[in-house]
Amino acid sequence: MEIGRIIRVSGPLVVAENMPEARMYDMVRVSEAGLLGEIIEVRGDRASIQVYEETAGLGPGEPVYNTGLPLSVELGPGLIEAIFDGVQRPLDVVWKKAGDYITRGVEAEALDRERRWEFVPRVKEGDVVQAGDILGTVQETKPVEHRIMVPPDIAEGKVVEIFQGEATVVDTVARLETKEGIVELSMMQKWPVRKGRPYKEKLGPYVPLITGQRILDTLFPVAKGGTACIPGPFGSGKTVTQHQLAKWADAEIVVYIGCGERGNEMTDVLMEFPELLDPQTDEPLMKRTVLIANTSNMPVAAREASVYTGITIAEYFRDMGYSVALMADSTSRWAEALREISGRLEEMPGEEGYPAYLGSRVAEFYERAGRTICLGSEERDGALTVVGAVSPPGGDLSEPVTQATLRVVKVFWSLDAALAYRRHFPAINWLLSYSLYQENVDPYFREMLGEKWIEMRREAMRILQEEAELEEIVRLVGIDALSPRERLVLETAKSIREDFLHQNSFHDVDTYTSIEKQFRMMELILNFHRAALKVVEKGELDLDLDKLFVLPVRERIARAKYVAEEDLAELDDIDEEIKVQMGALSGEGGEEVA
Repeated sequence: MEIGRIIRVSGPLVVAENMPEARMYDMVRVSEAGLLGEIIEVRGDRASIQVYEETAGLGPGEPVYNTGLPLSVELGPGLIEAIFDGVQRPLDVVWKKAGDYITRGVEAEALDRERRWEFVPRVKEGDVVQAGDILGTVQETKPVEHRIMVPPDIAEGKVVEIFQGEATVVDTVARLETKEGIVELSMMQKWPVRKGRPYKEKLGPYVPLITGQRILDTLFPVAKGGTACIPGPFGSGKTVTQHQLAKWADAEIVVYIGCGERGNEMTDVLMEFPELLDPQTDEPLMKRTVLIANTSNMPVAAREASVYTGITIAEYFRDMGYSVALMADSTSRWAEALREISGRLEEMPGEEGYPAYLGSRVAEFYERAGRTICLGSEERDGALTVVGAVSPPGGDLSEPVTQATLRVVKVFWSLDAALAYRRHFPAINWLLSYSLYQENVDPYFREMLGEKWIEMRREAMRILQEEAELEEIVRLVGIDALSPRERLVLETAKSIREDFLHQNSFHDVDTYTSIEKQFRMMELILNFHRAALKVVEKGELDLDLDKLFVLPVRERIARAKYVAEEDLAELDDIDEEIKVQMGALSGEGGEEVA
């Protein structure tokens, strides 16, 4: 093992000399305390190291031990339900060893070496397997079948021995005969975090990720394997929106990265997820979740590594054929870690002090998302959807991290402080947000709900955009200057905003809305609008629009969001009531107007 010597310490950055064999991204152990670090710059025999632990007390002359291996994560049974720090140390094990705060030099293996798992083989002796083939399975939790795969670096081999029964993650479960000789495989793989895991082919983003959040699914959908960005100022609901996505999105595995998050927010996640029942399995949500917790009081260098740790774990489950949703909260704090390390390296700063390579690092991260055909002879596809929160200072969306992110992601959910102050949640601004996956996923919705869904979405957006224009007129000359039709547009837009887009994440029913219910709710609002428009155009009301706006059915439309999924027939009654009351209002008795 190569041994260097420290010549300079600057916060989390340590410079060591006498390291001629050093390579970029090699892992090192700094000082006799064994502090974990990673080489991020090499100049001659000098190596600059970012240390993932507190460097107070380090001084020149202390040793640096080069392991010659890159920062890697352990992949195998035991990931689900685990809570890791930014470099994959399990926090429950660290807590038992060191207490409430991570002490320097504490070591903890990511996967439990003692726990035994029931391995069920899927291949038999004599079978020829290749990279990505499933050797066997472990029922890790009730919802998650952990598929033990041939590592990507083994092109092909013949199974000469396969194990069945209980084993630990380091026990040999298969022996393969390859061109290089006999290879013994355990249930655990290791993979360098900065290198994306391979796949056969990347597929197009044509299947939507259903989130149960009405404004997202209806107006700004994200595709499975897609990328989305949630920028917004403090208090606008970035974290709550990501929590909702983690809880309700139709992904089979959730990886949540708290990157520089406040400790109390991560505590909320840890308290909520075990109590929240997964609607698909009636099991706690933690039974299909991996948490990476790098809170704001943890070393800044580990924050930079945490997003790579999380996305490598997510790729591993994608390779099994699962749909994975990764939540990164927040990439701004990750970028701040990049800026701090860059400054200590004395690199030339870019805009607002961020390193010049900020844009390429952001792109590298998001480009690892995608829907893919996995490696292996048995064809299966997996998807990795990445949703990153951005915390622009003062809500300024022109700052570098937000702009670098928007250049590479295809969905922009713009959180608006003004909406949050008005208690409208999710506080996503429908006039600024967009989704470039809309045309990709339209065929899916068209097949599921028909052409009417596409038409209704366009009509709703047209009404909301017209409302913004009319509000400018109202501010200048007052509402009396508007025609009855324009006043009706304002009223319908208000209904879309308050009765459809507004959603209560703490209400047992309203927290999640199926696609069918979203369709029916929007249909009610627009049916009322069209029927009312006919009445207005006929001039039946003598310009007294209040009669229209206070019809009893309006209250039932507003409360449709609280109708349970199993009681959707109740929405048919509301639709009939619209026709009856509109008929009565127009003087046509009970005749239907629609």
